[in-house]
Amino acid sequence: MFTTRPTLQGTFGMASSTHWLASGTAMAVLEDGGNAFDAAVAAGFVLQVVEPHLNGPAGEVPIILAPAGGRPLVLCGQGPAPAGATIDHYTGLGLELVPGTGPLAAAVPGAFDAWMLLLRDHGTKRLADVLSYAIGYAERGHPAVERVGETVETVRELFETEWPTSAELYLPGGRSPRPGALVRNPALAATWRRILREAEAAGADRDAQIEAARRVWREGFVAEELAAFAARAVMDSSGRRHAGVLAGEDMARFAASYEEPLSYDWNGWTVCKAGPWSQGPVFLQQLALLPAGLDYGTPEYVHTLTEGTKLAMADREAWYGDAADVPVGHLLSAAYNDARRALVGEHASRELRPGSPGGRTPRLSRHALERTADAPLAAGAGEPTVARDGATRGDTCHLDVVDRHGNMVAATPSGGWLHSNPVVPALGFPLGTRLQMTWLEPGLPNSLTPGRRPRTTLTPSLALRSGEPVMAFGTPGGDQQDQWSLHFFLAVALREQVRGGLDLQGAIDAPNWHTESFPGSFYPRTWRPGSLTVESRLGEAAVAELRRRGHDVTVGDAWSEGRLSAVARDPETGVLSAAANPRGMQGYAVGR
Repeated sequence: MFTTRPTLQGTFGMASSTHWLASGTAMAVLEDGGNAFDAAVAAGFVLQVVEPHLNGPAGEVPIILAPAGGRPLVLCGQGPAPAGATIDHYTGLGLELVPGTGPLAAAVPGAFDAWMLLLRDHGTKRLADVLSYAIGYAERGHPAVERVGETVETVRELFETEWPTSAELYLPGGRSPRPGALVRNPALAATWRRILREAEAAGADRDAQIEAARRVWREGFVAEELAAFAARAVMDSSGRRHAGVLAGEDMARFAASYEEPLSYDWNGWTVCKAGPWSQGPVFLQQLALLPAGLDYGTPEYVHTLTEGTKLAMADREAWYGDAADVPVGHLLSAAYNDARRALVGEHASRELRPGSPGGRTPRLSRHALERTADAPLAAGAGEPTVARDGATRGDTCHLDVVDRHGNMVAATPSGGWLHSNPVVPALGFPLGTRLQMTWLEPGLPNSLTPGRRPRTTLTPSLALRSGEPVMAFGTPGGDQQDQWSLHFFLAVALREQVRGGLDLQGAIDAPNWHTESFPGSFYPRTWRPGSLTVESRLGEAAVAELRRRGHDVTVGDAWSEGRLSAVARDPETGVLSAAANPRGMQGYAVGR
């Protein structure tokens, strides 16, 4: 199979991410004696600087980690809905959906505290060490990638007429960032420097400084500035101006937390994911639905995986959410999936078909069922993901790191994009918009509920063999994440013996596809029954066969589906490997 690059191999350390500067930063930390967790934290903060159209400091991050010799853990950096975020408040404003932009859509920011917890509990470096890279890029500048300017241009009118603080940062002199031009964010650098000063005032102890930084974020000047800005009335994607409900008390109450991952055993592999406050179990359900004897890469293979995605996503809509008791055991049981697998027929389904785990009756959002037609996106709405023609527009970030000790980590930072909310001028970054993923209907598993997490699409992955962590991987892409990640994993697992090992780069480079035949997670929450978007490299014969089977196939560009990255470790030899996505011309793996 053609590959764009080799799968990197070495024994010292490997890092892969959606931006070469983040990957390089992670490797620099490893070279400086840090471990994989130190490297991930430093790279995570760099991503907030160099991919501001894809994530920011007030966003969120789920992290899945495997300390050497320890058990895998999920670290949740997804903040909940504020205390004032009630359904009655939003519907009282005349809203049927949470807006896709503006302060009403802001959950409690969760990423900063999660990164701090990872550094404190599993890292070795001091806070100043890991923040120095991001501070340098924010102060001295970094060369803008093409998609930063493209994103700014899509929201130029909004910035110029309604969000002047964003225009000041991203449209200086009326010009959006040109590819390669140095972009600086001195206010963001000053924010991090102030956090460091206040943290170091707590004393010389490393852990005490990290704890002090957490307090500064949650209770100090950062929380004060975010809450004050959230209270301002801002034009959002509803076409009206609304103030938000995020308050200082919400910031003070939040703390990132650890939890056990969900897992599923398949053909000698164990895949670990975050729980049903994410879409992670969708990956596991798709594995559980697979029939025996899959013929990799054939039209039948694409059809089977696509139909399994529809069934798993229908269950996501009916059952997943932090506001419900999710019947995960039933959803992953053999009996349940045997019955569900029988629903996959010769032709593409156009229905939303959730199951009845444990005999329960599914309940779906009325709004979701009604919105099957395309609707125009308001400027800046939603998570920019994949256009109807399959062309990547950017979306989120991802990073993976493994070190010579066997520590492994995967993280998918997102939210707080430059087009999500106006920039808070004193801080240099905007609030996020993750609450747009909740419903304004009571009694649903993902109903807007104060103190509960919105169901996120962010979903890093960790795979084990014989109980040993072997591979960390993930991708940006909103609702597509657990489709592209599954396709990558199967390309690795099903071709392992043929290729003589884990061919990470070949699996990333393989032709990819996705369906939107289920309610979308982002404003305006539409779906396209029967849709299937494929890369043109899948081939005319395969496209013709998929159309014969009833799929509404959109043929995208040859390299347009997914932005995967991955690292791996062979437990027997200690050999490390890494690969990154060539699509979008930003992702790179490094290592030695």
